[in-house]
Amino acid sequence: MKIDFEELYRRFFKDVYLFVLSMSKDSHTAEEITQETFFRALKEMRHFKGNCSVTSWLCQIARNLYIDQLRREKRLVREETAGDSLAERQAPVPDISDACIRKAESLSIYRVLHCLDEPYKEVFTLRALGELSFREIGDIFGKQESWARVTYYRARMKIVKELSEGSLK
Repeated sequence: MKIDFEELYRRFFKDVYLFVLSMSKDSHTAEEITQETFFRALKEMRHFKGNCSVTSWLCQIARNLYIDQLRREKRLVREETAGDSLAERQAPVPDISDACIRKAESLSIYRVLHCLDEPYKEVFTLRALGELSFREIGDIFGKQESWARVTYYRARMKIVKELSEGSLK
């Protein structure tokens, strides 16, 4: 399958950029990831077999690059936090009780989400955090929109069940 890279870039740049922007909520990050996506696509173009749409292929590359970046940032934050002095970490936070409650609720949800099986975890993350449509999620997985809806609903029900049972603390 012969693909003209300039045509590919011109036709799909906006789609990939908006996809990454929907996940990152940052135009600078979206621009960087989109550029890296097309660089990777150029390097790996020979591996594209046409089993999915070009948009899905590019969005899968972009999603993987974005996830890799989040992992790197998380690791850097952990390393920086580990180097902080105890006094800096104990600085007073305004309205600390509300902040603690919100953080505890978020951590509970993330713990449950972390333990979900695939594809529930990824579909829920793409929908809730990435704000993708069910159609876009279905395209990424090479499935129907209805599959994405059902998978998201099941993931949500699993999360609600785990939170209500309080099995993860």
